[in-house]
Amino acid sequence: MRFSRLLIPTMKEAPSDAVLTSHILLLRAGFIQTSGGSGLYNWLPLGKITLDKVRAIVKDELDKAGCNEVHLPMVTSLALWEETGRADKFGKELLRFKDRHENSFTLSPTNEEAMVNLVRQTVKSYKQLPLNVYQINWKFRDEVRPRFGLMRGREFLMKDAYSFHATTEDMEREFALMEETYKKIFTRLGLDFKVVEADSGAIGGAGSKEFMVLADSGEDTIMVCDSCDFGANVEVVAEDESKCPKCGGNLSQTKGIEAGHIFQLGTVYSEPMKAEFLNENQKLEPFIMGTYGIGVSRLLAGIIEQNHDEKGCVWTKESAPFKVDIIVAKAKNSEQMEAGEKLYAQLQAKGVDVLLDDRADKKTGFGVKMKDFELIGMPYAVVIGNDISEGKVELITRDGLEKEEMDLDSLVETIMEKLA
Repeated sequence: MRFSRLLIPTMKEAPSDAVLTSHILLLRAGFIQTSGGSGLYNWLPLGKITLDKVRAIVKDELDKAGCNEVHLPMVTSLALWEETGRADKFGKELLRFKDRHENSFTLSPTNEEAMVNLVRQTVKSYKQLPLNVYQINWKFRDEVRPRFGLMRGREFLMKDAYSFHATTEDMEREFALMEETYKKIFTRLGLDFKVVEADSGAIGGAGSKEFMVLADSGEDTIMVCDSCDFGANVEVVAEDESKCPKCGGNLSQTKGIEAGHIFQLGTVYSEPMKAEFLNENQKLEPFIMGTYGIGVSRLLAGIIEQNHDEKGCVWTKESAPFKVDIIVAKAKNSEQMEAGEKLYAQLQAKGVDVLLDDRADKKTGFGVKMKDFELIGMPYAVVIGNDISEGKVELITRDGLEKEEMDLDSLVETIMEKLA
């Protein structure tokens, strides 16, 4: 992609109501834009590219784990929520409305009822189980006080998966598989995270685990062990508890951002909704369920909360909108521009997502291009300047802003090695 053709409205200052680092930087770097309503955002090209990359990683790992992707309407009949009693439990966070025929609907904040409705219409026998179906879809929660940008907006992209089983043992097997799948997703995204025992809250069920992105800005306080992998939300372990119940090691407090949550539901939804299958003895039983959520759009905020400096974003390699930013210092200089175009074509041919900063207007000098690179935070930049006449360029690693002079002839090979 060429910078001159891309809508990237970078800003020197963020709006005064932005206080969280990720909110400030995603606005300033032109990833998102406020949309005339509290907790609502326009996704600009950089933001959409990055969101799609994160989404693709989530989808890839779920598909490898044998899950089935579907797509449900964002609008759900309120009658489904009334079957489980959650229409009252969610209260005003559930945005309700009527259509022209006076039928009641809601903009779904989650889709347990709708997915149970899908399965009870299609799965009739134990021979069709187990089944894990998921979607990556937009949700709406009418937060009383939206804040912190993508961290707690009213509209958000969520991956919600639901598994259906004939036995509790099989549900527990799938729950363990989803835990390992989530670990792969968070690891691929380059995140420092902790899996913690959690309270099931409004979703319900017998047990749940949260995936916490560790960050000082996190809203959740978690207890972690210095001797094993144990972690727990303070809702589960008292704040004054000092010893790990798993190994006896020392517990300490840290902050986390909840980016994923998995639940052992049992029959909490299938029983009231009469979602049943015929077992081996041809008797009807309610499905035993698990449910598994990831805040896909929230992950972008989590990545930046962990990866930034005073100059801007520092995206991880898997999440960055582009891997390399080719900065042509003087775009009107034919030698520099030709070298930039050639490198751009070579990297594209190698399958590298690359941005060519070809801006040539008077207001966009080399200093502006460098500041935009630092603010946007792509992993690498190649500066093509006056030394190109000697076959030399500068390679900059965004994490730490380390600079090294390179021979243009060996540059592509070096970049491919770094990206690997």
